[in-house]
Amino acid sequence: MFAVGWSHLCAALLLISGGTKLVDPDPTTGAMRAAGLPASRWVVAGLGLWEIVAGSAALAVGGVLGGSALFVTYAGFAGFIVFALANRLPIQSCGCFGRVDTPPSPAHVAVNVLAAGSGLWLAFTGGGDLFSTLDDQPLAGVPYLGFVAMGVFALYLLLAELPRTLALAEAKA
Repeated sequence: MFAVGWSHLCAALLLISGGTKLVDPDPTTGAMRAAGLPASRWVVAGLGLWEIVAGSAALAVGGVLGGSALFVTYAGFAGFIVFALANRLPIQSCGCFGRVDTPPSPAHVAVNVLAAGSGLWLAFTGGGDLFSTLDDQPLAGVPYLGFVAMGVFALYLLLAELPRTLALAEAKA
């Protein structure tokens, strides 16, 4: 059950991340430009739309389609972050939450690798769609959805707020 919950959490995170790229593509555009990748507002909008489609597929369908979409997306993100860290690219933000001050970090790599793994798990085991999972939950799945929402928020804190807080503490020291 843990793997299903993790895949739902990762899929929901893609919906948020994709939406922020549509609203404010500039942080992602800057990160892609620093990495030497095509970096226009249209490219970032396409990436944001892909994230929304991939997250939706993982939630609505699960299985091979949803799992493959999760795997490809998060494996690509992990590769980008590893490349950025290994090459010490001057990136203020990876763009995952539409914020200027969310630099790539080893925590990003870990989350992306685990999320890609959840995609592989879905693809190989089948099932895992949100609706089937909610059918098996007590209280119409409301507590489950609450835990997924709390997990998404916890990942946001880990990836966006913790690095910023640590950087502020380091600057003061």
